Amino acid sequence: MNEVTHEIGGKRPSRRPPIVSAIIPCFDEETAIGQVVTAVLAQNVSEVVVVDGGSRDRTTERAEAAGARVIVEPQRGYGRAIQAGIAAVRDDSDIVVFLDGDGSDPAEFIPDLVSPIVAGQAVFVLGSRIRGSREPGSLAPQQLLAAHVGGLLLRLVYGANFTDLSPFRAIRRDELRRLAVSISPFSM
Repeated sequence: MNEVTHEIGGKRPSRRPPIVSAIIPCFDEETAIGQVVTAVLAQNVSEVVVVDGGSRDRTTERAEAAGARVIVEPQRGYGRAIQAGIAAVRDDSDIVVFLDGDGSDPAEFIPDLVSPIVAGQAVFVLGSRIRGSREPGSLAPQQLLAAHVGGLLLRLVYGANFTDLSPFRAIRRDELRRLAVSISPFSM
């Protein structure tokens, strides 16, 4: 992985590898979560925070055995899991990566996902399930349509060019904090 050679979060430029934290919200993912955590940690990710939404299976045990720190969010919901994960990541993280716990997001692309952030070319990077190759039937027709419509709306309303609203994303930690403060009375 590249080294951080630009200013991150108001800190002085450094030549150390970025500290990347991954957040994986999950619910009943015992089949895949161990492999997902292992694959994420193999990508020079400093920590994996699995946020369990009250699984009834062995998701938490498998995630911990693979090296994740598990946070249990007693109230269900993707947004609640994301918020709990953000609150739990290391204070010194430079970049936060989000991905699903079912194995649908290719962990081997984490370096590609974070590299524009490390290079100072972006503060937020969104993966795409639409571009590149995918297994036949991996996305339902309504998912493909939603991705195209969502991308079109983002371009029209905000001028942002995204092909998908994928759960596989990365953001600079300082920008994530700034966003949270600007949209919520709660800070991280």
